[in-house]
Amino acid sequence: MTINKFNKRLNSLPASIWSKIGEIKRLQGQWISGASLSPQVLGRLKKFVLSSSAGASTRIEGAKLSDEDVEKLMRGIGMQKFSERDKGEVKSYYELLSAVFDNWKRLRFSESAIKHFHKELLKYVEKDRRHRGEYKKGENKVVMTDGQGNVVATLFNPTPAYLTPKEMQELVEWTAKELKSQKIEPLLVIANFVVEFLNIHPFQDGNGRSSRILTNLLLLQAGYLYMPYVSHEKLVEDNKAEYYIALRRSQATLKSKKPNIIPWLEFFFGIFLKQSKMAIELLNKENVEKLLSPLQLKVWRYMQTVDEAVPKQISGNTKVHRPTINQVLAKLLELKLIQRIGLGRATRYKKL
Repeated sequence: MTINKFNKRLNSLPASIWSKIGEIKRLQGQWISGASLSPQVLGRLKKFVLSSSAGASTRIEGAKLSDEDVEKLMRGIGMQKFSERDKGEVKSYYELLSAVFDNWKRLRFSESAIKHFHKELLKYVEKDRRHRGEYKKGENKVVMTDGQGNVVATLFNPTPAYLTPKEMQELVEWTAKELKSQKIEPLLVIANFVVEFLNIHPFQDGNGRSSRILTNLLLLQAGYLYMPYVSHEKLVEDNKAEYYIALRRSQATLKSKKPNIIPWLEFFFGIFLKQSKMAIELLNKENVEKLLSPLQLKVWRYMQTVDEAVPKQISGNTKVHRPTINQVLAKLLELKLIQRIGLGRATRYKKL
């Protein structure tokens, strides 16, 4: 019966969903077959994503730290203006996400893993001590508040506490089974897990952060190995209004006779498609750096900062001798990295 419930909501999906999935899988193939990024580049990207993701995921839930503040916190620089709760939530998210990025191959998706993640996410906030790693014991309505913290509306009523263990067991078992069998497209299984997890809202607090940690884990285990190099959380934060609207539209129907998961799937795959495109752009930039000499790379990087420029301007700003500039520009033209406009003295160049 449970299997039918989840499988039925994934039947008869519109072409737009399959189009996004097809494009995501095509880009995944490009990443796998592309040139290897250097360990130094990967290390820099991962460090940036950890700070960006920790800041974004906690800001979605109301924390106030900027990405720069997160970097300072993780370097041990004190920040007195922020609450201890904000700092604790950011630090725990950073550490847990780092562990997931480093150990995803060895981690087993299970209820015990989910509870362990939750315990780790709340470990630095003393007021959360009593319910770390434990399913909720009371009800936790999802509400909207005003600037003063007053409740102005109830967004939805999650699964009652007494039904939470049963529904989580069913969800995790179905997800693990389908990911192993791959009879259903794994991206659909993951998307369904996330929206159902948030609909159950199994913990008293920390459900959103838990869902994003689990999203990273499941997508890595499904073969999307660029998760540590482009922040999923930042893209969700940048589209926070659309995130909540899509969740609300689907969650309002999930316990009805006609559940409609399509609004959530459109959002989830739209965000992940954008993330996939950004990953390929990173790969392309790395390939460019491998192809170019130091002088060529210097000129190419300068061209990324201007709309267009003449050779004299390029020479002056890059400190590359004027005779060499012509050779460099010829190489960049050959590689189709820049475009020439005009002829003779009016010739200028722009990035592609």
